[in-house]
Amino acid sequence: MKILNTILVTVILSSTLATAQIDPATVTIKTTEVVDNVYMLEGRGGNIMIVVSDDETLMVDSQFAPLSEKIKATIDSISSNDITYLVNTHHHGDHTGGNENFNTAETTIVAQANVLKRLQEADKATGYLPELTLDEEIKLKMPEDDNIMVVHVHNAHTDGDSFIYFVDKNVVHMGDVFFKDKYPYIDLNSGGSIDGYIAAQQMILQTINEDTHIIPGHGELSKIQDLKNSINMLKDLRKAIQLAESRNQTREQIMTNTEITKRYDDLGYGDGFINSERIKATIYDSLKNPNTDN
Repeated sequence: MKILNTILVTVILSSTLATAQIDPATVTIKTTEVVDNVYMLEGRGGNIMIVVSDDETLMVDSQFAPLSEKIKATIDSISSNDITYLVNTHHHGDHTGGNENFNTAETTIVAQANVLKRLQEADKATGYLPELTLDEEIKLKMPEDDNIMVVHVHNAHTDGDSFIYFVDKNVVHMGDVFFKDKYPYIDLNSGGSIDGYIAAQQMILQTINEDTHIIPGHGELSKIQDLKNSINMLKDLRKAIQLAESRNQTREQIMTNTEITKRYDDLGYGDGFINSERIKATIYDSLKNPNTDN
């Protein structure tokens, strides 16, 4: 497990250094209107969702703390409402780093129970922590929007992932259970798994429809075909790695076997945070040591 541990340390250090080195002046917050009163904000880190009603605003994820003032200014240009709910899709710092800066007396931070547990273990301040937690599913209500689903998916990107589906607006935020057109980061050390990741994507696929707008954790606004492409890619890689392992290829041989991922490398899937060697190592390790909920 030496290589896996090295990858984990690299990820942690990269996240810590990224936070420390972010200069807000170099980051532009891009706003995309998804449908009426629903927006996707891109900056540095996970994509943010903003949903506005007459007198309330819901926010999904908060990116890194140094960007909070810029993100607030962008939200203020959309709505003058207080933020009623801040929903975290999982515990990673590029999605929760700004929590404390957005957590006012009017705001309730919402997340799956394992997010609270992991942030407490990381010794985060009280204002940073979820105040309303779910085990499997809860429904939130806003004026004119009383059908907001927050649903836990098990052992996918982490052990605390949730997707947020505005049924009436037909918009879903998938968090890091979806990286558009890239190999995903599956955090095995936080309870993630390849089987859980695929199962989560399939569950969401069965929940939404052909007209649903998908906000990924990272990447551009997406449609259902993009999600189908991701599922097919991960199934293909899982099958190829299982086949290679059955033919007695070692972990190192699989990592360096370029044929396994060539089709998707040629499409640019390995150009993001996770390259072809890392996704192969992750899938191999996950199949050898599958994570399941406690």
